[in-house]
Amino acid sequence: MILRVIFLVLTVFALGACGGKSVWAPDEAIAKRVYHANEAPYLMLKTMISNRTGAGGHASLVINGPTQLVMYDPAGRWFHSWAPERNDVLFGMRPELMAQYDSFHARDTHHVVTQKVFVSPEVAQKAMQLAFAKGPSPDALCAQNVSSLLRELPGFDTIKQTYFPAKLMASFGETRIVQTTKHFENDEGKN
Repeated sequence: MILRVIFLVLTVFALGACGGKSVWAPDEAIAKRVYHANEAPYLMLKTMISNRTGAGGHASLVINGPTQLVMYDPAGRWFHSWAPERNDVLFGMRPELMAQYDSFHARDTHHVVTQKVFVSPEVAQKAMQLAFAKGPSPDALCAQNVSSLLRELPGFDTIKQTYFPAKLMASFGETRIVQTTKHFENDEGKN
């Protein structure tokens, strides 16, 4: 465990110097794909969990704000032409795209845990503004970026700052009543 922490810290320092890759979709592409879920505002943490060890592999945050739904996917690898991106924020994440995102990550080695929490419009709007301001994330910092964003929101200040997606998932689950679902697939990740 200590070696794992030391390795992670060294990796973070090495990667932190190079920053993430900037992607900036044009305004027209985003305006064309804006989507709002027909629900009250919410935050939805998605965590990719190893089926063998229970360790987390990736974390992202869906934000359904007053005007649109976006996904903050720091250091994410998922791409779809109908989900334009601006520096780790994906726009237009309709249910069918969310299903493709889950399917992309779920495989024989990992499943996706989704935790949904309803929030006020103000909290959702602030989460969206923080996600837009974050900028592109270097690899291996998804949970660190999502946990630092959440800690800035009213009612989520008890979230523990962490580099580990499974620890973030546990901390998020302790904040309030969450709706939890799990998505499993048994393919080899070739979708």
